[in-house]
Order: sequence, then C-alpha cells, then structure tokens
Amino acid sequence: MKYHRNLSLVLFMVIGLISCDPSKEKIEYGEATQELISLLESDQNLKSMLESSIQRAREINSNKDTNPVQTLEEYYDFITWAETTMPWAIVKKEEYPEIFDNIFQGFCTFYFLIDQPLPELENKGLVNNSLQYYEPFANWLISFNKSWGSYLDTEDSWNEEYYQMALNDSTFGLQNGWYEDPSNWKTFNQFFARHLKSPDMRPISSPDDNSVVASFADSQPMGVWSIDENSNLEDPDGVPVKSATINSISKLIGEDSEYKDAFANGTFTHSFLNVNDYHRYHFPVGGKIKEARIIQGINPTGGQLWWDKENKRYAFNPAAKTGWQAIETRGCVIVETEEYGLVALLPIGMGVVGSVNFEENVTEGTEVDKGDKLGHFAFGGSDFIMIFQDGVTFTLDAPMQEDGESYQHILMGERLGLLLKEE
Repeated sequence: MKYHRNLSLVLFMVIGLISCDPSKEKIEYGEATQELISLLESDQNLKSMLESSIQRAREINSNKDTNPVQTLEEYYDFITWAETTMPWAIVKKEEYPEIFDNIFQGFCTFYFLIDQPLPELENKGLVNNSLQYYEPFANWLISFNKSWGSYLDTEDSWNEEYYQMALNDSTFGLQNGWYEDPSNWKTFNQFFARHLKSPDMRPISSPDDNSVVASFADSQPMGVWSIDENSNLEDPDGVPVKSATINSISKLIGEDSEYKDAFANGTFTHSFLNVNDYHRYHFPVGGKIKEARIIQGINPTGGQLWWDKENKRYAFNPAAKTGWQAIETRGCVIVETEEYGLVALLPIGMGVVGSVNFEENVTEGTEVDKGDKLGHFAFGGSDFIMIFQDGVTFTLDAPMQEDGESYQHILMGERLGLLLKEE
C-alpha cells in the first residue's frame, strides 16, 4: 500500500512538473481576446459554432505553417498574437521578404477560420452562413479591429527595420520619391496613411474644369452602372463592393439622409484600393459640401475565400457577389457642383482595421476644389464609390488593360472620366 501511495505521489509530481513547463506557460491574453472568451463562456452555442468553424478549416488545411489554429485554445493564442503584431506577421515566419504578399496571406488566414459554412447559420438572412456575419461574433470583430488599430497607432508598431522592409517591397512605391520624409512616420498607421511630399506628386487633371472627373485615389476603376427611377441599380444582380452587393442606392446613402433618393436615374461608379496604395482620398470635383456623415457598419471580408491546395496558399475573389446590401462602415459626402448637380462620394472601409476618416474641414457648407483632401483610411484595403445625378452622363475613360475587359490602376488626380450635361 505504501509503495502504491509513493508511486502515486511520484506520478503527481511528474504531472505537476510537466504542467509547470515554462514552454507551456499560459499566454496573457489581449483585451479583445479576453472579451471573446467572456462572450463564448456566456454563449455556449456560439462557442460550439466557433469550434466547428475551426475544425472545418483544419480539415481543409491542416498545415500549421499556413493554418496555425487547430483548436479553440490555439485560436485564443492566435488572436492575442494578432492584436499586437505587424500586418505582415499575422502568420509567424522567420523572415518576411515580401511584406505585401504576407499581409494578403495573413488576412486570408484570419478570415478563413471564421468563413466556414455552418449548417446552424443557414436560412438566417446572413450574407453567408459563416460566423463573420453572425451577431454577436460580427460585433466582436469590430472590437478586435479597434484593439489592433490602437496598437498600430502606437510607436511600438514602427521602427527603422519595418521601414526598410517596406522600402524593399517595390509594391509600396516608396522608391518613387512621392512621399513625405519617412522620419514623420512614428507609427504603422502614419506610414499606411502617408502624406505626399507635395501636391506636385499627384497633379490634378484639368483642375479648373469640373467636366473632367479626377481619380479620388490611387485605385483601379471597376466600371459604371445605371440607376433606375426607384434608386436601384439597373443590373438585376447588383454590383459587388467589398462584402456588399449593392442594389439600393437609397440604403447605401442612408435612409436618414435627405439625399437618399436624389440619385434616381443617375450613374454609379466605384474603384478598388489595395493595401499598398496611397490611402488618402481627395475630391474628384469641386463644389459645396451639403452633407458629411460616417455610417457605422461591420467589416467582414465578403467576396469568396478558399484554400488553393495545389499552390499551397489562400486565394480570394473580392468581386464574388454576396447578395447583401451596404454592410461596411462607410463615409458619405454629398457635394453640390455648379454645373453637374449633386455628387455622392462614399469611401468604403474594409475588414480587419478598415476605418473611414475625414479631414477637419469636411463639414456642411465648406467650399472645396477638385483635388482637395477629403480624408484617409487607416489600415486595410478599401473602395470608393461615386454617384452622379440624373441629367448628366458620366463616361469612364481611364485606360484599359491589355485584356480589354478591365481598367488599369491609376493614380489620384489622373483623369477618371468625363461629365456631359444632357440637353
């Protein structure tokens, strides 16, 4: 009996030593992670769905180098890591030579875990039956975005090493001499929303002629669509913009706006900004601001996300239609022009840390010139919508790519298109 008691004591001590292994030391969870844990403990059904989503993601991609989350506990560790890491280091590696691609793959990893179709979420009127669209998880994602965004606003988020990494990745264009002195960038978001060295770096096309519409941002134009008499896009399938498929212009502008039906029979266009673009947006025409608002939404991925098994990387199609309406956080600025009526300008935020920010003078009654600063996005890819009224024709005449089916990426200030007043 004594022998068995001693053996039990030895086993207990061994187990205790294993559990106290410094390598197994419990991680101090971040603020958003702690909020998620509390949320899941109070909602066991939500906890079960998250575990199912993680399991489905693991079944599709079990490689921990590209899917570091295999359990709920690892998800907590992953989220805590992401709260205070650099955007290219969401997935841990020894080196990050091409930070643009690492950012893209990190984004995909983050959302892949919560973009798995769940039978429990079918027929609930969601964009897709995955957790990123389901409350209260979708609302928690906003808390995560704010927590990570707060870190990217601190000086811990930027240093000389990070600057050199961005400089060596040509996709960010830091070698072109466009931007302000890099010594001005004390945080990652100051780098991300970097200013130009001078207005000369982005000349405004025909600055005194409002018939020539300047590009509001460094971006890729996506097309032009007509609006019907009921303020709906004439395309019955709608137009995909981020996680939304836009149909109703009234809902896009906001039901509480006096201008929600001002664009019936008008024209709709939008352009896509990538994460490496200059992320300050400018007025594409001059006029008087009649309204300026921020419309709060949620910020999921939208589009279509999948694991490309053959190439061992994530793939994403942002143009995949989602069958939803105006879900992202967005700004809405209505400008009255002298000759071409009202123009609606809508910068659209994006998931992870997408945010819409206006310049201080963007208020009702302010007179603006074409090319004046309108605002900026904090970290995240983005989009920009522009809407014209009935009575004018907008022709998008930016250069096309060689395939003849899509437009070339253009710089802010370059000619986007032409307005013609109808007789």
